[in-house]
Amino acid sequence: TLLKDHQVIIASWSEGARERLEGLLADQGVTGLRRAKGIRDIPEGQGGLFLMVWALEQGFTAPGLAVISEQDVLGDRLVSKPKRKRKAENFLREVDTLTPGDLVVHVEHGVGRYLGLETITALGAPHACVSLEYAEGAKLYLPVENIELLSRYGHEEGLLDRLGGGAWQAKKAKLKERIREIADRLMRIAAERALRHAPILEAPHSMWEAFAARFPYQETEDQLAAIADVVADLEAGRPMDRLIVGDVGFGKTEVAMRAAFVAAMAGMQVAVICPTTLLARQHYRSFAERFRGFPINVRPLSRFVSAKDANATRDGLVDGTVDICIGTHALLAKGIRFKSLGLLVIDEEQHFGVTHKERLKEMRSEIHVLTLTATPIPRTLQLSLTGVRDLSIIATPPVDRLAIRTYVSEFDTVTLREALLRERYRGGQSFIVVPRISDLPEIEEFLRTHVPEVTHVIAHGQLAAGDLDEKMNEFYDGKYDVLLSTTIVESGLDIPTANTMIIHRADRFGLAQLYQLRGRVGRSHHRAYAYLIVPHRKAMTPDALKRLEAIESLEELGIGFTLATHDMEIRGAGEILGDDQSGQIQEIGFGLYSELLNRAVSALKAGRQPDLEALTSRGCEADLHLPALLPEDYLPDVHARLVLYKRIATAADDHELLLLKEELIDRLGPCTQAVHNLFRLSSLKLRADALGIKRLDFSRQGGLLEFRPKPEVDPVKVIKLIQTDRHYRLDGQDKLRLRKDLPEDEMRFKELESVLERLT
Repeated sequence: TLLKDHQVIIASWSEGARERLEGLLADQGVTGLRRAKGIRDIPEGQGGLFLMVWALEQGFTAPGLAVISEQDVLGDRLVSKPKRKRKAENFLREVDTLTPGDLVVHVEHGVGRYLGLETITALGAPHACVSLEYAEGAKLYLPVENIELLSRYGHEEGLLDRLGGGAWQAKKAKLKERIREIADRLMRIAAERALRHAPILEAPHSMWEAFAARFPYQETEDQLAAIADVVADLEAGRPMDRLIVGDVGFGKTEVAMRAAFVAAMAGMQVAVICPTTLLARQHYRSFAERFRGFPINVRPLSRFVSAKDANATRDGLVDGTVDICIGTHALLAKGIRFKSLGLLVIDEEQHFGVTHKERLKEMRSEIHVLTLTATPIPRTLQLSLTGVRDLSIIATPPVDRLAIRTYVSEFDTVTLREALLRERYRGGQSFIVVPRISDLPEIEEFLRTHVPEVTHVIAHGQLAAGDLDEKMNEFYDGKYDVLLSTTIVESGLDIPTANTMIIHRADRFGLAQLYQLRGRVGRSHHRAYAYLIVPHRKAMTPDALKRLEAIESLEELGIGFTLATHDMEIRGAGEILGDDQSGQIQEIGFGLYSELLNRAVSALKAGRQPDLEALTSRGCEADLHLPALLPEDYLPDVHARLVLYKRIATAADDHELLLLKEELIDRLGPCTQAVHNLFRLSSLKLRADALGIKRLDFSRQGGLLEFRPKPEVDPVKVIKLIQTDRHYRLDGQDKLRLRKDLPEDEMRFKELESVLERLT
């Protein structure tokens, strides 16, 4: 009645939001909806219901007019907040983008080579397909709506599987049992940890505010989130086991300082363990400076500390007069005793050997543990991604930070001379790092002969503690232009004036090492440069080439996590529980292994035994023999199309699909019919997958539903369907066939929606 003499306008925030509202109203049986571009498009004196893009917080009424805002209808704005903080799984999804030539794993057919996207016409309908090559030149075309069946393999020298061969199925069968065992043990470890108690640690509020205010920089959003996570863990009464992944220079140390402050003010002792004496000394200086004026005693313990001071520190740990002790693995020695250790901070865990880690495990049972790393080792990363360890990511760079320019080249006298002189003339310093002590004389000779203008100092691990300390202090104070050293400068050194890094024979370093070394420069607002000097390509191993390509391609800030996943693919992730280095991951590729393990852990968390059959079959394959794709003229960029297909295929629910569709409309304009079909089909696949349906195939002549061995469907409903609808019949134990003409696309959609509704 209102519409007869009133104009009612429903105002949306964007085109995508208008489309969603239109769908929601249509679902509720609202008819007569019309779109309008603006107020002038609405005919005067004529009632009706209009949809318009108009950013209003609240609606209003006027004579003959009622405006309803999106917020009035839905209770809140339907605009998803930009995700500033990327989740761990999103990092992996970003790494998962493909380029032609990459090896991929199809969950049913095994390892193949990705060739690109192709549009193929089948039964009169265009299909966008991922073209894959298998052994003996066999080709497989996978429709993009089923792209979730693919994951990256990561090992370029992997052998292609044969299509229809039994080798892949055998590998999968062997892996199923192994994954169940690992998931079981991981859950047992996590459950034991959850049952244990640890002291509840809280700092007095006024002192906490005073300590936080001393931080000389503006905290980034990620940093604040990581600090909040850690403080919540310390107050929970359960032993914390949190991993902080943050790029070099992104403020992980501040998170550790805040945690140490809470623990020390709550009357517990804190141990901070660093991989090198240089880093331990630097941390000691930062902590001592930051904690000055508070009733907290901070002491160092490493080979730089005199025997007399070291003994005094050990005694202080036993009688409780030392609150925070910062040292190397000397802190893990059997003779070290703590009066009341409450928090253990481990910096760059990947540098500690297996025996040190076993000792850390012994110390961990009832105490809080905080691990800091820029490039987590594969095993650490894997434990965090499966949810056994908690994870906080600091991905936001500090203000004014510039990305480091990275160059890979053969030894060139002119380039290196220019690089060193440019740094000297802009008032900065440079590092030259070599892999072995025996390489130092050769580079020193090069400096004397070709760059006599610069002064240099040599540092390596075999120097006496006093000498090394003196040389590092002199370089720190700016007395020398160049520090020529081995990898002792790798971890955590913070010299803001040093902004050029030359790494000699970079092919001899690991990926994480190269990344850490590069992170020694670019720690202020100056542009930093890194030169990776390598021999001729033919003299390097394939793995070394891949490492160098990875680090050269990943120049932007905040990519330590991405890099760790590349490393995982190149090296294999290691046996998670044990000391086997490459485990089963190389067999099937990291992406698939990670997903299967996550699924098994989730099933156990929910109190179910993981279904081994379901573990190795991903999602539901669906084909309705109609155009369901992102047309080339709608989105010309192939890479962007592939990423979008992947996002649509891995959407968790209808809400995520709706947000994606809204984003697409806002970016690229109204959807074509083929795009609508793609989203509608993806939604139906989610429903079918939840019912345990493995495959859907609906064409003009009828359809087929194929079930997994243990579907989530009540058999009574299947029998009822067959009894009440003569078009359906069972075909064997696991297939339901439909004999019915469905010439129109809409008829196929409606039929599929109907049968899923009846089986749910």
